[in-house]
Amino acid sequence: MVGLTGSGASSKTHNREKGAAGEKLAVKYLKGCGYKILKRNWRNPFGEVDIIAAIDDVVTFVEVKTRLSDEFGAPSEAVDFRRRERYVKAARFYFSGREIDCVVRFDVIEVKEGKVNHIVSAFEA
Repeated sequence: MVGLTGSGASSKTHNREKGAAGEKLAVKYLKGCGYKILKRNWRNPFGEVDIIAAIDDVVTFVEVKTRLSDEFGAPSEAVDFRRRERYVKAARFYFSGREIDCVVRFDVIEVKEGKVNHIVSAFEA
C-alpha cells in the first residue's frame, strides 16, 4: 500500500492529498460552526498555519492533522513542542504592528475516517 513505507514521491503525494482533503473538511466544519475563515495555508517566516479563523472576539490558529488510523497514535499527538512553538511565533508575527483586540487561541482539528474532532485550546502561548 502507498504510504506505509514512508519514502518515495508517491507517498508524499498521497500524504499531501490526504492533508488537503482533511483541511477542506476542517474548513467546512468550522464554517458550519459559525467561524469566518481569515486565511488558509498561510505562509510566514516560521512555517505554515493551516487555518486562521475567527468567531466572535476569538481568532484561532488551527493545525489540522489527518490520519487514516491510530496506528501511529492519535492525530493530535503529532502536534509536538516544535510545531506548537512555530504556531505561537506565527501568531505573534500575524498580529505584529496591530493592536490585538481579541482572544488568541490555538486549536487542533483531528480528521480521521471522515470525522472531525475539534480540540479547542489544544495548547497555550
